[in-house]
Amino acid sequence: MDPNMAGHTGASPFLVSPATGRAMTPSASYDGKPAAADAGAEFVLESKGTWWHAGFHLTTAMVGPTVLTLPYALRGMGWALGLAALTAVAAVTFYTYYLMSRVLDHCEAAGRRHIRFRELAADVLGSGWVFYAVVTVQTAINAGITIGSILIAGNCLQIMYESLAPDGTLKLYHFIIIVAVVLSLFSQMPSFHSLRYINLGSLVLAFGYTILVSGACIRAGMSSNAPVKDYSLSPSKSGKMYDAFLSISILATVFGNGILPEIQATLAPPAAGKMVKALVLCYTVVFFTFYLAAISGYWAFGNTVQSNALQSLMPDSGPSLAPTWLLGLAVVLVLLQLLAIALVYSQVAYEIMEKGSADAGRGRFSWRNLAPRVALRTLYVAACAFVAAALPFFGDIVGVVGALGFIPLDFVLPVVMYNMALAPPRRSAVYVINVAIMALFTGVGIIGAIASVRKLVLDAGQFKLFSDHVGNIFLQLG
Repeated sequence: MDPNMAGHTGASPFLVSPATGRAMTPSASYDGKPAAADAGAEFVLESKGTWWHAGFHLTTAMVGPTVLTLPYALRGMGWALGLAALTAVAAVTFYTYYLMSRVLDHCEAAGRRHIRFRELAADVLGSGWVFYAVVTVQTAINAGITIGSILIAGNCLQIMYESLAPDGTLKLYHFIIIVAVVLSLFSQMPSFHSLRYINLGSLVLAFGYTILVSGACIRAGMSSNAPVKDYSLSPSKSGKMYDAFLSISILATVFGNGILPEIQATLAPPAAGKMVKALVLCYTVVFFTFYLAAISGYWAFGNTVQSNALQSLMPDSGPSLAPTWLLGLAVVLVLLQLLAIALVYSQVAYEIMEKGSADAGRGRFSWRNLAPRVALRTLYVAACAFVAAALPFFGDIVGVVGALGFIPLDFVLPVVMYNMALAPPRRSAVYVINVAIMALFTGVGIIGAIASVRKLVLDAGQFKLFSDHVGNIFLQLG
């Protein structure tokens, strides 16, 4: 075998560089330790974690404020189809993440431990364009979620401020600046692994606001002010079809994360088998939070449910359907978790920056490495904050990015890479299931992208730079 070729059989210790076409060293050496010359691996993606640390990272990447959009997803399909679709997408994502972990384990056993999604895809699929495609899509997703998290966090502060000072003069961009300053400070934590306890706190926060909002929905549904419970779907066939595909697209985006290889990279080698335990931990949290939020919100408001459950509890007209203290506490918990989410999804950008700017031969906290780290990470957060302030309608844009990004990275590529790397027989159940998943979710991604672009066009007339009003970002943020 040509040693410069990426080995589909797992026998080659080298990876072809998309830039030069020449062999380059893999993400890690044979003993499982990060390559000494790779500062991104040495500093940002250091491999020291346990399976429960990886579970905390996964949970933060998947369980966020988007759980509050799940009642809206059920609204488009009704009880039976909606719960079936929720269960199916949960099962498929668990399966595809498991397959991706198997591919990573397979490569590690062959002496090529990959700690980056882009290098895993290029190794298995053996094409330079795949490398650049994954880099582009993953970077767009990570930057988009960071921008969206800053925007929603700023909006949370704005909501609290306006409730305390209705005649106050502060605008949305003031609160975005506050969030950016706090986030830039936390961004100086040196590695993904160093976020493990923050992400444990994020897990607790997700439980907290899900229980609060779900309890408020149940209380509202039983109150005298509750809306009439109508679970009927759109009367037209085209309307039903559009709503159903939009709901499936929402579910696919909510379950996406796009950074599983980087999360598995935080595990102390050998990583084989540990990621399955992390997935079980994550999906235990997913099962409780997703089903509780989806069922309680849809039961309480039926087809009048808003794009997120908090909006339904705070209608534009009439009294609030939940106590002020409960809504305020839920907003605070959402705000705090958004900081953790932004930190997690920034790690890939920090790894790319550190790989190019840091000297792995020097100490992590040496002046040579500390100065560019502080400067670049602060600049990255500032750039994301500027976009959030300039484009408060960013949720519509994130919807397109999510449909074009999460579905390829989390539904399509894992099954393709598994079929190529582990080569199950073409007539085996695994191979057939993988091909079916690839075909189905490629279609879902295309339809979701069309639906998101349609919404972008319809909402274009409302877009204003540096507006003080936040668009419907809860619906699209992954």
